[in-house]
Amino acid sequence: MPEISLTTLVLLCLAAAAAGWIDAVVGGGGLLLLPALLLGLPHVPAAHVLGTNKAVAIVGTTGAAVTYVRRAPVQVGTAVRIGLTALAGSMTGAFFAAGISSDVLRPVIMVVLLGVAAFVVLRPSFGTAVAAGDGTDRKVTRARTITAVVLCGGGIGFYDGLFGPGTGTFLVLALTAVLHLDLVTASANAKIVNVCTNAGALAMFAYQGTVLWQLAALMAVFNLAGGMAGAHMAIRKGSGFVRGVLLVVVFSLVAKLGFDQWTA
Repeated sequence: MPEISLTTLVLLCLAAAAAGWIDAVVGGGGLLLLPALLLGLPHVPAAHVLGTNKAVAIVGTTGAAVTYVRRAPVQVGTAVRIGLTALAGSMTGAFFAAGISSDVLRPVIMVVLLGVAAFVVLRPSFGTAVAAGDGTDRKVTRARTITAVVLCGGGIGFYDGLFGPGTGTFLVLALTAVLHLDLVTASANAKIVNVCTNAGALAMFAYQGTVLWQLAALMAVFNLAGGMAGAHMAIRKGSGFVRGVLLVVVFSLVAKLGFDQWTA
């Protein structure tokens, strides 16, 4: 592990906890965790930062997924099928990533996110129990399941490998829209999908030897605590709370992408 000051180490652990909380509630924890690692480890190669980020994130994501499975109505079979498809999609996206300029993708994603934010603001019932129905009783048709596997698994998985920022948030929104889930249930299913995609990415980084395991292990403890706390809070406070966090994350992502585009 590289030389890291105690102050930097403490800040990285706090960032890991906050990222775990955000990711468990509505996705998007990487918006905080990855920049924190890049700032805290300025002289570490990017591949090692990315690998360490995945090693930390998968622990919090798994903890949040377990919490949701135990306490929320989760469609485990559907989520796993989407996750396995997303794993293949992300590997395909990563294959094409070298030939795609992020300068081209950023404006497109910003427009999509602003459209999403406008839709959520103008449709207060989106992702609520009133709009979605009771997730424990509502049956999902085969056509909607296939659409979810293709769109959420293949499409968003491909985006994750190609570009990445906001993947968890896109998953929550897509699962809510396609499967008519409330936002809490969508977040729960998204965590299982995230575990699958993170596992595939981490396996590749580990094979390449680009994971700082000691640092990742310490940060993962805080990420796990944050992830489990976020899942408990989302379940307790309901879809209205998740909706508020969702809007904050969406606007934060737009701001970050705009800043990256402006400074590119």
